[in-house]
Amino acid sequence: MNSSAKASPWWTPSVHADRRPFLIGRNAIQAALRGFFAREDFIEVDTAVLQASPGNEAHLHAFATEALTTDGQKVPFYLHTSPEFACKKLLAAGEERISCFAHVYRNRERGPLHHPEFTMLEWYRAGESYESLMMDCVRILALATETVKTGKLAYRGAESDPFAGPERISVAEAFERHAGIDLLASVAADGSTDRDHLAAEMKRVGMRVADDDGWADLFSRVLVEKIEPHLGFGRITILDEYPVSEAALARPSARDPRVAERFELYACGVELANGFGELTNAAEQRRRFEIEMAEKARVYGETYPIDEDFLAALSLMPEASGIALGFDRLVMLATGASRIDQVLWAPVAEYGR
Repeated sequence: MNSSAKASPWWTPSVHADRRPFLIGRNAIQAALRGFFAREDFIEVDTAVLQASPGNEAHLHAFATEALTTDGQKVPFYLHTSPEFACKKLLAAGEERISCFAHVYRNRERGPLHHPEFTMLEWYRAGESYESLMMDCVRILALATETVKTGKLAYRGAESDPFAGPERISVAEAFERHAGIDLLASVAADGSTDRDHLAAEMKRVGMRVADDDGWADLFSRVLVEKIEPHLGFGRITILDEYPVSEAALARPSARDPRVAERFELYACGVELANGFGELTNAAEQRRRFEIEMAEKARVYGETYPIDEDFLAALSLMPEASGIALGFDRLVMLATGASRIDQVLWAPVAEYGR
C-alpha cells in the first residue's frame, strides 16, 4: 500500500462506524457531567466565542478575525482560547457556581492530543479553595469511566485507576524526584527567577541548554522531558504549586510566596486539567499579562491586547477557584480512543499538508 495515500474522510460510512462508539460515549459522559454539576448546584453558562482578547499567555496562539461596524469600520476580534475571562466576569456579576462546555480555538495545535477547535469544560466555585476542585476532578474522572463502563482511564497501553487515591505532588518535589534538580533554588521570594542557576542545574544532570533559552523555556523542558512521563500511571496525579512565574492567573500560595495555587491533573501521562486559586488583584494581573506579552513578543514577534473590561471586573470578583478540563481528552481516556479526532463528531478539515 502507498504510505502516502490519503486517509478516508471522517464522514466515510466505514470510518464513522469505527468512530461511532467513541462518539456515543462522548454524549453519555457529557450528559453525566451535566447531571453532576446540576446536583452540585452549578448554573451552566454559555459564553461568546468572539472576544477583544484571546488571553495573554505567551505560548497560546489564537485565531484572529475582524468585525465590521454598521458604517464599515474594521474592529479586531479573536476566537477565544478559553471562556475564562467571560466566566470570571459572571462571577463579578454575582454568580457563585458556574460550569461551561465551551468550544475553544487554538492555533498551531494539531496532533493525537491536540485539535484547533476543541471542547473545554470549565467550572468555578466562589468562596471555595482550589482543593475543592481537586476533589471535583477525582469524582468526575470516576464518573466518566463508570458512565461508559470501562472503569479505567487508558491511553497508548498505559492505564490509570480513577478510583484509587490520587497522587498529589508539588512541582518542586517532582523536579527533585524525577530530575534531581532543586527548582526553588532558582526562584526568589518575590517570584523572580534565576535563569543561570536553573541552566547550571540542568547541565549538571546532563540536560540540553541553549544560549537563548529563558528560565521559562528551561522549566518547560524539564517538565516535558523528565516530569510528565512519570505522571498519572496506575493512579491519577495532581501536580501542585507551580512557580508564580508559571501561573499568571493564579494567586500566590499563603505557605510559600515563590509558588502559586495552581495544579494540573494527569492520567496516563496526559494533562487533563489546569486549576487555580484565582488571582483577583487587577494591578498584579496587569503586570503579569505585560510580562507574558513581552515574552510572546520576544519568542514569536507578536502580542495580543489586554482585555481592559476583564481587569475592571476583577475589582468586583469574589475570591474563587476555577479550572479548565480538556473534555475531549477525558472522553479519549475514558473510552480508550487513541486520537482526539476519534471523539469529535465533525473534526476540523485537515490543513497544512
